[in-house]
Amino acid sequence: MTLTEQATERPEVRSVRRLTRPDPASRGRGGQRFLLVGLVLASAYSLFPVWWLIVAATKDRTALYQSNGLWFSGWHLWDNLHQVFTYQDGIFLRWTANSFLYAGVGSLGGTLIALATGYGLARFDFPGRNAIFACVVGSFLIPIALLTLPLYLLFSAIGMVDTPWAMLIPCLINPFSVYLAKVYTEATVPYELLEAARIDGAGELRIFFSIVLRMMTTGGATVFLLAFVNTWNAFFLPLTVLRGKENWTLNLGLYNWTGTRLESGIDLTGLVLTGALLSIVPMAIMMVAMRRYWRTGVTLGALK
Repeated sequence: MTLTEQATERPEVRSVRRLTRPDPASRGRGGQRFLLVGLVLASAYSLFPVWWLIVAATKDRTALYQSNGLWFSGWHLWDNLHQVFTYQDGIFLRWTANSFLYAGVGSLGGTLIALATGYGLARFDFPGRNAIFACVVGSFLIPIALLTLPLYLLFSAIGMVDTPWAMLIPCLINPFSVYLAKVYTEATVPYELLEAARIDGAGELRIFFSIVLRMMTTGGATVFLLAFVNTWNAFFLPLTVLRGKENWTLNLGLYNWTGTRLESGIDLTGLVLTGALLSIVPMAIMMVAMRRYWRTGVTLGALK
């Protein structure tokens, strides 16, 4: 083979290599498909229990055990709802009101305390600040189950067992909420704005309620929602500090209905499933209601 023939063949080899080189766009599409499949599987995994609960709440006692658990068999939802609201003189409504009291009032007060504490740790320099913050971080690493017995002994000594205060006071103090508030304050509240407000003669309370709280709306909504869900789903603490049925939460009341079958032989599975479906409705409403605060916080940095 001559040099001229070799020179004429080299570009052909190079051209072949260019044609066989993978397209970056195809790689991106493959990654998007993989991500889409993962999101679909995660969504199905998350929605599967909710779908089963909705289907089960529409069945009577016979269909609940003998029909397909993932599809409807008759429509008895209204009968089940009537039984839930009228069983034991409507005690379910009292449990719902208790849950709203503990989760709503406790989370609202706990959010205000957490925002004030986080703001103080983030924007005030005082002796022992780092030690206090270290204690805050270390305290939310302790499981709440380990604190339930000391709380019960403390409330028993001061006569607060089986009262709403036994649930409200622990909800007011949440170290993890303080940590979130501190981090969010450092990211959204500048020192220059606080100094300008002080120069104009504003006091610290007025600065906090008029300026800081408005700038921390998104962080406060996040803290409130996390605290609300945590208190609404609490089980071990109300099981320990609440005795009378009048002060029970929804979770504790539904748990009692579940054990009724073992004690008296009455099957309340249908009522428990219908009540469980009703118990997730307030959290879904809270999630939808808080969306606008998160959307505002995300788009706030893009506005000038």
